[in-house]
Amino acid sequence: MAVKPVPMPVPQDVHTSDLRDEHVEETFDLLEYWRTINKRKWSIIGLALAITLLAALVVSAIRPTFRATVTVLIESQKNKLVSIEDVYSGIGANRESFQTQSEIMKSRELALRVVQKLKLTTHPEFDPRQQEKSFWKRWLPVDEVVETEDKAKGEEAILKGVVGRFQSQLTVEPVRASQLVRVSFESYDPELAAKIANAVAETYIESDLEARFQMTQKASDWLSERLRGLRLKVEASEKALQQYRETARIVDSKGLAQSGVTRQLEETTRTLIDARQRRTEVESKFNQIRGIRSGPAAAYESVPAVMNNQLVVRMREAEGEAERKLSEFSSRYGKEHPRMLQAESDLRSARENTRKAVATVVASITKEYEVARANEIAIERSLNQAKGEIQEINRKEFQLGVLEREAAGNRQMYDMFLGRFKETNMGSELQSTVGRVVDPAVPASGAYKPNKRQVILIALVAGLFVGVMVALLLERLDSTIKTSADVENKLGLPVLAALPVITEQGVAPERIVETHPQAMFSEGVRTARTGILLSSIDAPHRVIVVTSSIPGEGKTTFSTNLALSFSQTKRVVLVDGDLRRPAVGKLFGRQSNAQGLSALVSGNVPAAECIFAADGTEQLYVIPSGTIPPNPLELLLSKRFEETIEKLKEMFDMVIIDSPPVQLVSDALVISRHCTGVVYVVKSDETPYQVARNGIRRLRRSHANIIGVAVNQLDFERADKYYGEYTGYSKYGYKRYYGADGGKKKGYSAYYGRKSRKEPKTAEA
Repeated sequence: MAVKPVPMPVPQDVHTSDLRDEHVEETFDLLEYWRTINKRKWSIIGLALAITLLAALVVSAIRPTFRATVTVLIESQKNKLVSIEDVYSGIGANRESFQTQSEIMKSRELALRVVQKLKLTTHPEFDPRQQEKSFWKRWLPVDEVVETEDKAKGEEAILKGVVGRFQSQLTVEPVRASQLVRVSFESYDPELAAKIANAVAETYIESDLEARFQMTQKASDWLSERLRGLRLKVEASEKALQQYRETARIVDSKGLAQSGVTRQLEETTRTLIDARQRRTEVESKFNQIRGIRSGPAAAYESVPAVMNNQLVVRMREAEGEAERKLSEFSSRYGKEHPRMLQAESDLRSARENTRKAVATVVASITKEYEVARANEIAIERSLNQAKGEIQEINRKEFQLGVLEREAAGNRQMYDMFLGRFKETNMGSELQSTVGRVVDPAVPASGAYKPNKRQVILIALVAGLFVGVMVALLLERLDSTIKTSADVENKLGLPVLAALPVITEQGVAPERIVETHPQAMFSEGVRTARTGILLSSIDAPHRVIVVTSSIPGEGKTTFSTNLALSFSQTKRVVLVDGDLRRPAVGKLFGRQSNAQGLSALVSGNVPAAECIFAADGTEQLYVIPSGTIPPNPLELLLSKRFEETIEKLKEMFDMVIIDSPPVQLVSDALVISRHCTGVVYVVKSDETPYQVARNGIRRLRRSHANIIGVAVNQLDFERADKYYGEYTGYSKYGYKRYYGADGGKKKGYSAYYGRKSRKEPKTAEA
């Protein structure tokens, strides 16, 4: 039972194919990057060596710079005999700051002092007037006016420039977790570098002492001036205090001065309270009799204060006794009886006495009220006077307290300034340094920079890095098809064959299948033939078009060798369908003016004159292009061209047409309509996949059946080395399989042996 092979799928849907061709997935593959670097390794190494050599030349031309370092200890714990932070805004506390001292060492003022101290403005290394002109000033034209202006800058500009350069060459580095500071200076002269570094440390210590001395002197002067004013102020305040005491007659302070007045005030207050109570009592009685003054006198008898009076009570008792006697005598005697008359006289006398007694009591109550009222007023007036005296004493004592406090404050201020003045005068003689030199600078034995080894090593690494980046960039920018994997991934088509590069002398690649059947190129053509046969077994391809994207990709070479390969088992005709730049006829020995396809389609010449058998073959026939028509596309679009293809299919088993490139003209699109399959040829490392993809897209839109792609001029060894493909061809399989021991230097004749064109054909297994 025969096994039916599965045909290779060929996409026919234009839209699906277009979508597949539009996007190519890119993955991050370290192996691909390594292969890219390996492919251009000699270029990368060459670029790295060039950059390294350039860096070495530049470094060797740079003048060496020396560095000298002095170590200074910053004293954070100092003898603070002079504690006058309050006097000049905390200068001492700030100067104890370690970071502050480091910044002071880098200050412009300190740099200016060192420059002036060492007279660096006249030193050849710093003086611009003694330095050589730079390269650009020597070789480029410089305006004379600019040079004149530079010379006219004067000493001030030179000093400013020297100070700026001095600061740029000075480095102050605090040592971590310590009180040490490293002061370094860079110079072309090692002796000068050490001298300047030590001078910076010395000038720093001297300037600190000088600054503190000046501040102490200023503080002392200011304190002296203030003391004189405070002394006068203390004397004036004490004098005013004593004068006020004498004027106010204040002998003792608050307790003694106010003791008598306070007792008098308390007694007067108690007396006033008693007087007010007495006046209230008398006023109550007075109010009882004041309301009945206008009434009869007998009305007073109803007043309790009058009736309860002892005198009125006795008078009432006497009046009652007289009334009793009168009543007793009236019953016993007559009206004219002397006793009766005497009794009436006694009664009248008693009543008169009672009336007088009531009048006397009323008068006494009124008088008593007036006296009580006057007494209260007098006592109240005395109390107010005592209060006024106390308030006056309080005001005097308040003023006394103000003067006393002012005098005490002035005295305290004077004592404080006097103490600070003594401390300042004492401290000016016991100034301690802010730091000291721990390790003085010494001339360096070797150059600090440039570090030639380090620079050259960095240049080498940078050169390698740049080379790798350039290689990856070039690889990224290179969009050509390199291997069969690119064809499958970027074009979405199967690879029919990968044809190697032919570099041997004297080998005609157009008919290499015939002359060198065991060559790798011939084997690749036979592989393509097998792929075409297997792509459609049930309906074999009878008419095949071979085309490419642009000229020079080897489609004609592949067409002739494919026709030679098929002619070993089939009756094949090779048609030169390129009616613009024909080449097939010349390859088989025909002149350019020979009859061919154009005459066959037009029908002016018999077919026997247009078709000829290829030399050295039995089943291969060739139809050249013939005379080039004015408009080849119209000829290919004609009905007669379609009829010609049908006649060729009847005459031959296989029709192979070599067509023009797809991107230049539309001939291949027209021819593919009458064919059963299309083979697309691309050239390795030259054909951009975008161009090939556009050509394939145009063919698919013309409903062409693209069988696959043939990758031409592929360097197998290079592909195996850089891309990891075709190992079986170049290293293990093909050469060993055929027993090849030669190399590229011996050529194909020595590698395979001399072969005759009439050598028996090898059948496909």
